[in-house]
Amino acid sequence: MSNTDIRRTPLSYGDLPYWADDKQAAAFAAFLVSSRRILERARDGIEPRSPQGLLRIARIAVDSCGHVRSDLDARAFFETYFTPHGVIHAEPQGLLTGYYEPVIRGSRSRTGRYTVPVLRRPPDLVNLVAESERGAKAENLTHGRRTGSGVEPYATREAIEEGALAGQSLELVWLEDPVDAFFLHVQGSGLIAFDDGTSARITYDGKNGHPYTSVGRHLIDAGLFPADQMSLDALKVWLRADRARGVAAMRHNKSYVFFRELTGEAASSALGAMEIPLSDHRSLAVDTRYHDLGTPIYVVSPSLTAAGGDNGFHRLMVAQDVGSAIRGPERGDIYYGTGDEAGARAGTTLHAGHFFVLLPKAVP
Repeated sequence: MSNTDIRRTPLSYGDLPYWADDKQAAAFAAFLVSSRRILERARDGIEPRSPQGLLRIARIAVDSCGHVRSDLDARAFFETYFTPHGVIHAEPQGLLTGYYEPVIRGSRSRTGRYTVPVLRRPPDLVNLVAESERGAKAENLTHGRRTGSGVEPYATREAIEEGALAGQSLELVWLEDPVDAFFLHVQGSGLIAFDDGTSARITYDGKNGHPYTSVGRHLIDAGLFPADQMSLDALKVWLRADRARGVAAMRHNKSYVFFRELTGEAASSALGAMEIPLSDHRSLAVDTRYHDLGTPIYVVSPSLTAAGGDNGFHRLMVAQDVGSAIRGPERGDIYYGTGDEAGARAGTTLHAGHFFVLLPKAVP
């Protein structure tokens, strides 16, 4: 299904359930972060470039940010410059999941306790698609290995774990648990807590390019785990119960992620696509075949009460990230933040959802 197979129907803000109850100042703050980043990229000529309408409003947001001090101010900003649109398509109903930044015990050197490496990006890894499009094009190879005769598929997760990249000094940090390392790859960033009380924030820096396979879905389809009992915590328990069995299951996902350490101001938060700092409960990973990064999207899920309220989840979010499993016109991944509480919410988020996409109004 291509972008041309969906329709966007203009609506009024009165058509958006509980729109007036949302705390749009938080959404404006997230939009402002995106605005500054896409304007920087546009100035530097970095692809992919954002649509002119979105760039125009990004400039307005940056210029007027000092005047947006309340939810009412923020709501007026969005209502002035954007028109909400329903997303009409033939795909199954929208689906919301969650992701987060784990806090994991680790070491900068290998020890008797910390034996599982997290690797830096290898020098022979090349991008075959833009990083911001890796989710949209995830059915094909997104990265490859540069050789003297061209580019070839990179080593799989199993091959890398068996030592395909050994001897290159790529080890960034060391972890204790292969399950922690696996889900660090799935989440794309992590805060590594060292035994001396210091920490390091590490983030995605490329992958081996192989398509992502959901291990939870694999276990369900193979009849090894009941679908109605699946959650992130339950999956971790199953994988850890038998180490050999768990490693074999995780290797069904051939995708392998490489990391780098963030420093300075960049280390203050997890990063999404285009190195956009993520905002708890306001950053959304989307399929960029359908939605441009930086686009405000009002996300509705009446059944998602744990992260919303008694009436469900109704929140203005900003498209700020992508993911290999995030595919579809109403497929969204909600960023919950850092730590165990965020992980608990992310791990139980699997709900039907609906998008109302805010598109720039035409210039008068």
